[in-house]
Amino acid sequence: MQNDIKLVATDIDGTFTHADHTYDLERFKRILDRMNAAGCEFVGASGSQYFTIRDLFADCADQITFISENGALIESHGERLFTQEMAEPTIQAMIDFAHHHSEIKMVMCGAQSAYCERGTVDQAFFDLTNFYYHHLEWVDDFSDVDDQILKFATNVPEEKTDEYMALFCEKFAGKIEPTSSGFGAIDLIIPGCHKAAGLKCLVERWKITPDQCAAFGDGGNDIEMLWYCKHSYAMANAGEEVKRVAKHVCPSNEDDGVLVTLDQLF
Repeated sequence: MQNDIKLVATDIDGTFTHADHTYDLERFKRILDRMNAAGCEFVGASGSQYFTIRDLFADCADQITFISENGALIESHGERLFTQEMAEPTIQAMIDFAHHHSEIKMVMCGAQSAYCERGTVDQAFFDLTNFYYHHLEWVDDFSDVDDQILKFATNVPEEKTDEYMALFCEKFAGKIEPTSSGFGAIDLIIPGCHKAAGLKCLVERWKITPDQCAAFGDGGNDIEMLWYCKHSYAMANAGEEVKRVAKHVCPSNEDDGVLVTLDQLF
């Protein structure tokens, strides 16, 4: 089967990396060499910022393709292939909405950097966000940012997650799609912009098919990707809705499930 697989895509947090955001680098390098020899591309697919994912693979980033920001930015072997930016009226409407709901803590995510607005969040929030967004800047006003805006990342009171999910759906129907990873974290993305859409771009560019693709994931934002790829693996730590979509279940992220499976495939 390994000779048929020409693309392997994996989610990062909760899938490829351990809870402490580490992975077995030397083992991965050996696998990557074998994948390269087999003509198979390795794709890191995440809702996280491109710069953050790239830093995780700093030793071999030029051999890897990155789908970041839930599919809104794709960079392959150091070349920017694709960005999908949010419409300007939608951006301004979201900024105004957040300003009228002070309990929303918001990060505006652009192609060049992510941004926090002074007066709406404190330094502690900025420092915590900087762990996940390695390119992060303070701005006085979101409206003054000159960048391609890819998504908004918001934090709301955890007990109000469902309430805000419904509110975002109501206020921004057809313009913004909310997706939650729980605990009050809600990403606001461009409708139809997800990891599978990013994979489709690569499949068409590389002239392969979804039958030649494998994917690994653990969360709700991996479901489209797992459905799209013929060889799909849910992590043992994934939710039941993810396991129902995937064709296989592999060991958990703490047990190096992605690397274990890739060692078998290659």
